[in-house]
Amino acid sequence: MSITTRRMRRIAGVLIAGAVIGGLSACAGGDGGGSAAPESIGPEGVDDGSTLTLWTRAPLEKQAKLLVEAYNDSHDNQVELTVVPNDDYVAKVGAAAGSGGLPDLFAADIVYVPNWVEQGLFQDISAQIDDLDFKDEINAGHLSAGTVDGKEHVLPFVLDLSMMFWNKELFAEAGLDPEVAPANLQEFADAAKAIQALNKPDTYGTATGLNCGGCLVFTWFPSVWADGEEVLSDDGAESLLASDTATSIYETWKDLWDSGAVLPSSQDEAGPTWTAGFTEGKVGLMFYPATLLSSTPFDAGVAGIPGPEGGASTFVGGDGIGISKDSDKAAQAWNFLNWMMSEDAQVGVLAQNKDVVSRSDLANNEFSDQDPRLVEINEVAAAGDTPVALNFQQAFNAPNSPWLTLVRNAVLGDGTSVDADNDEITAVLSQ
Repeated sequence: MSITTRRMRRIAGVLIAGAVIGGLSACAGGDGGGSAAPESIGPEGVDDGSTLTLWTRAPLEKQAKLLVEAYNDSHDNQVELTVVPNDDYVAKVGAAAGSGGLPDLFAADIVYVPNWVEQGLFQDISAQIDDLDFKDEINAGHLSAGTVDGKEHVLPFVLDLSMMFWNKELFAEAGLDPEVAPANLQEFADAAKAIQALNKPDTYGTATGLNCGGCLVFTWFPSVWADGEEVLSDDGAESLLASDTATSIYETWKDLWDSGAVLPSSQDEAGPTWTAGFTEGKVGLMFYPATLLSSTPFDAGVAGIPGPEGGASTFVGGDGIGISKDSDKAAQAWNFLNWMMSEDAQVGVLAQNKDVVSRSDLANNEFSDQDPRLVEINEVAAAGDTPVALNFQQAFNAPNSPWLTLVRNAVLGDGTSVDADNDEITAVLSQ
C-alpha cells in the first residue's frame, strides 16, 4: 500500500483533526460540514468588482501576497489580504467564527482543516470542484482533509514540504561533494560534524527547533516514513514513536547535540526563527521548508529527508483554503479559488517563485525545467505523508506537548524515557 493511499485512508477515517477550539460547536453550527454554496456560482464564479477579504497565517505571507497581487492585477474583483501571526491564528479564527465575523476566504494549516470543516466553518463547494476538468490532478491529501461525508470544502492554497537543504559552499569547504546528498541519517550527521570541524566563527553543522513541536513534526516524521514505517496508527489514536527507527533518530540527534554540531539556540527555538541560521549561511545543512527555496540567497542543494536506512520522504504540509460560512459573496470568492487553481496561478505565480504547484499535471513546467531542485521537490512530494489525528494539536504542536517532552528528554536528557513519553502522546491522542 502506498504512503499516499495510507494518508487518504487515515484522513477519510478521522473526521476531526488538529486543534479543538472551545465553543466552536455551539457557535458555528457543528452540523458535520459547512453550508452549501449557492448553485448560481457557476463554473468560473463572478468577477463584478466586488471586494473580498482573505485571511492567512504569517508563514505563507509571501505566497499569499503574490497570489493576491496577481489576481487583483487581472480581475475586477479585489482581494484584501490580512496576514495573522501564526501563534494568534487559531484564536482569531475561533473568535470570528463565534461572532459571525469570518472573512470571505480563509486559509488553514492542513492539520486543522478537518476540524474546521466539521465545525461548519467552510461552505460546501463540491459542485464547483467536481466540475473542474483537472480535479483528479489536485493534491489528494489536501482535498481529502477538507472532505466530510463526501462533501468538499477546501482547495490547496500553498503546499509546503519539508526537505533536506545543504549549503554547497560549506560542503565544499569541508571536503564534501556539494552535488551529492547525504544518503541516510548517519551521512547527514557525518556531514554536519564535518562542517562543524571547520571551526568557522558562528557556523554550525545543523540546526532545528527543539522547543517547537510543529517544527519537529514537520522535519523528523519524514525520517520515520523514509524507512517505510508509520508515526501513528491508522485511526490516529496511538503513537508509534517509540519504535526502533524512531529511537535511532533521537539517538542520532542526541549525538549531534552532544558533539556540539547543532546551533546552540536550537535548544530554546520555539519556531519564529528556526530557519534563520541556514538562510544566513551559518548552518551547513538542515531539514527545511521547501517554500523558502526562492528566498535562500546562496546555492543550496535539495533532496528528500532520509531515514536511518536511507530512502526519502517529506511532510506534505501547507494550507487549504475555502469560502467561509459567513461570506455572502460565494460566487466572487469562487472566482478567486477557480483562478488560483489555473495554470496562470499555479505556474505563472507559484512555480515561477519556485514554490510547489498543487496540480500534478503542472508539476513539470517551464520553471521546474530550469531548476532541477523543483523537480526533486515535486517527485519527493509523491512519497510524502500528512498525519491526521483527533487531538493532533494537543499531542504534538501545542507548547509543552508530550511530543516536545519526548524529544527534549531524548536529545537534551538521558534518553531513558522514550517509552513512557510515547505512552503520554498516546494518552492524549486517544482522549
